[in-house]
Amino acid sequence: MNAPVVQGFFDLRFEPLRDTFAELFAEGKELGAALSVSIGGETLVDLWAGHTDKEQSTCWQQDTLVNLFSCTKGVASAAVLMLVERGLLALEQRVAHYWPEFGCNGKEDIRVEQLLCHSAGLSAIHPRVADDELFDWATMVGYIEQDSPWWEPGSRHGYAPITFAWTVGELFRRVAGETLGSFVQRELMQPLEQELYIGLPVELDNRVARITQSPGSDIPDNSVMRAILGNPQGVTAHAFTNPLSIMNSTNKPQWRRMELCSGNGQGTARALAVFYDLLANGGCYRGQQLLAGELIERARQERVRGKDAVLGCDSRFGLGFLLHQEGDLAGLGVEGNFGHQGAGGALGFADPARGVGFGYVTNRMGTEVLIDPRADRLLKALYRSL
Repeated sequence: MNAPVVQGFFDLRFEPLRDTFAELFAEGKELGAALSVSIGGETLVDLWAGHTDKEQSTCWQQDTLVNLFSCTKGVASAAVLMLVERGLLALEQRVAHYWPEFGCNGKEDIRVEQLLCHSAGLSAIHPRVADDELFDWATMVGYIEQDSPWWEPGSRHGYAPITFAWTVGELFRRVAGETLGSFVQRELMQPLEQELYIGLPVELDNRVARITQSPGSDIPDNSVMRAILGNPQGVTAHAFTNPLSIMNSTNKPQWRRMELCSGNGQGTARALAVFYDLLANGGCYRGQQLLAGELIERARQERVRGKDAVLGCDSRFGLGFLLHQEGDLAGLGVEGNFGHQGAGGALGFADPARGVGFGYVTNRMGTEVLIDPRADRLLKALYRSL
């Protein structure tokens, strides 16, 4: 079968990036995907190709939406920073100050910033959670309130793949008086004129690409899977499989509908690129100042680094954002860059030195812990183009 035709547009200087995107399809590494680059308020690359389903019955379109997985965390973190800018939230304050029920069982002194940089010890829930409870916000918040940290808060860090949704999301709701998803729509996506939803309206379901597994990757060989299999009662196993429905819900309507700010955002590559263009340019996009530049600078300063207690590899985080680090499938281009990856392979990041916002999304699941090899190839091609 011939490789799908790449559609969209690109500034000619980004031809190496366009060619690399096409190669991923020619090599059979993609089913459907999109790629975008925005610099200083101008979208210079907006490409898409392939299909939205494994049957290859529906072609990917410019406005196709797809699950962004943990790329959602970067957007959620920016929303939290907007509350800080408005004086509603202080990063150094105890979480229990805003959310009294949180302050028990060893969580009394956890600070807001520790939730964002994954050092609070709340990367997973200890008690076994029933599958259907995943979709009940109040029940999941109740688990967070009664649980205890896996380690002394602040003593180490460990990525919170799912619980970030309820720790950060409930804190946000308590402070803002509305859900994080509704705030993101009004205060970020509408001003940017982009589509990225945390809590997808039902009428948009027909535009969502279905997530598929990569051939032969049912049991990925990576540090996360080895930790899960090696210690089923450990923090990594609980973080990724408690409840088990986390692993198989991404194509379900109830997954799209919930506001899981840790991993169920549905959006386009263009939305990611424009969002990170905003952050790369001091919080300003086409003359709109949406977030203070000094807060973005604080967010991209290193808060934790080293061996991650959940991922089993080295990781480096600022306030809610993954930071560039040297190493295979770990870097974000150059020092100073920040963003977030998604479990499916998606990637969004900002390059403040060059004012660049980058977004890549796919519906064929990857298997790497940090940066997917496809995203890494595109990232390197971007820097050959700049």
